[in-house]
Amino acid sequence: METGTIILIIVGLYLLISLLTGVLPSLKISKSVSGYVAGDRSMNVFILYFVLGASIFSSFAFLGGPGWAYSRGAAAFYIIAYGVIGIVPFYFFGPRTWRLGEKYGYVTQAELLADRFDSKFISVMLALLSVVVFIPYLTLQMVGAGYVLNVISEGIIPYWLGAGVTYLVVLIYVYFSGVMGVGWSNAFQGMFMMVMAWVLGIYLPNTLYGGIGEMFTAIMESGKTAMLEAPGLAADGTPWDWWGYSSAVLVSAFGFSMWPHLFMRSYAAKSVKSLRLSVVLYPTFLIFLVPILMIGFSAIVAFPGVEEADSILPYILMQLDLPAIVVGLFCAGALAASMSSGDAILHSAASIGIRDGISQLVRHPLSDKKERLLIQLSVVFIGLIAYLFAVVIDVSIVALLLGSYGGVAQIFPIVFAMFYWRRATKAGALAGLFGGILINTLCLIFPEIKPFPMHEGIYGLIVNVVLLVSVSLMTRPDDPERVEKFVNSGG
Repeated sequence: METGTIILIIVGLYLLISLLTGVLPSLKISKSVSGYVAGDRSMNVFILYFVLGASIFSSFAFLGGPGWAYSRGAAAFYIIAYGVIGIVPFYFFGPRTWRLGEKYGYVTQAELLADRFDSKFISVMLALLSVVVFIPYLTLQMVGAGYVLNVISEGIIPYWLGAGVTYLVVLIYVYFSGVMGVGWSNAFQGMFMMVMAWVLGIYLPNTLYGGIGEMFTAIMESGKTAMLEAPGLAADGTPWDWWGYSSAVLVSAFGFSMWPHLFMRSYAAKSVKSLRLSVVLYPTFLIFLVPILMIGFSAIVAFPGVEEADSILPYILMQLDLPAIVVGLFCAGALAASMSSGDAILHSAASIGIRDGISQLVRHPLSDKKERLLIQLSVVFIGLIAYLFAVVIDVSIVALLLGSYGGVAQIFPIVFAMFYWRRATKAGALAGLFGGILINTLCLIFPEIKPFPMHEGIYGLIVNVVLLVSVSLMTRPDDPERVEKFVNSGG
């Protein structure tokens, strides 16, 4: 049997298992919006662990992670750093969110904030912000799926077909099962990725150098010691300064737990105990990024001069004389990385767009049945838009994605104020959110205005906090009864 045929069979079997794993949960959850968006608040620790882990393991992890290690060396470890720090706020925010969701029926991040600050405008604004940053994020996952299948199959699978078939499977199970389909498919995909990551991360250094220690020795002897010195290299190949490295970690940490698709998992937990245990266990998921980065380091000396750094993983696989079944399994592992983030993003974007956007703009409340149907239709619509960006429209998706973390991080101050500062007001929250997003965007577009080479999100957060505090203190306090409902949600 030909190599291409074997790869296609393995990929086909993987996609079939993913489809079944994602669709079957639809038989058990209720047909309500709560069932579709929050899984009837029934996720156990096992599912939550993999759902949270999927926020890290994406196309960026399997392609961008090795690419950063290959082209920028030690700079790649920032991914692990912000993942460990970024989950900490979730330990405190998550249980409060779960209690309020169970008591008052919230299922999205914007619902919570809109009620605390008594503002439909905040809900619509956050819905717009979420969908805007989600589409390039989802597009990136599709690009990764299409690219990997095209390269590893040596062109047998066209780029557009690889992305299309992979995300048709995702679209089907998200459409029918909602968040529980995402949860169970993430569990399967997560375990599959872990195995593939460790096998490849250990196999390549041993095959190419005789071991991991020998690999790093070879890098030092080649004269590329800068690749092993923190904080690594910047995108242009010059040494990355600590301003850039530490601010990137900090902004990513603030933004990590604020991503709506991660924040919303608070509502899906079975209990506060299971949610907190999942958060405590979460950093162990980041251990599986270590072998992913080893893949990139293994290519520094063995395969110099590869211009497209993000293609280093499929490039290595094509250079080695590996059995077709092994290549097929690694190909499926890369797809798992793409799908495990893409499905969560697609589900959350559709849920937020309808629940926090459209439903707030219509004159009459939507019925539960109609709202669920609109969310399902939005899954199809948003999926098609992202696919259009991925295969038809030539835009810099990476450039769009660069500002996403800085924008999402601006939600952090108002979430903190919602739970811990009674004096925060609607005017202060709106001023802080608007000001932070504006400054972040300006610094992204015009980097020369930054006085220090820090991530633009830091400047946004500084302005955000100043406006939130000052405007809140200058305006009338919000309704004390409503405020206490949120501040006293800790126990």
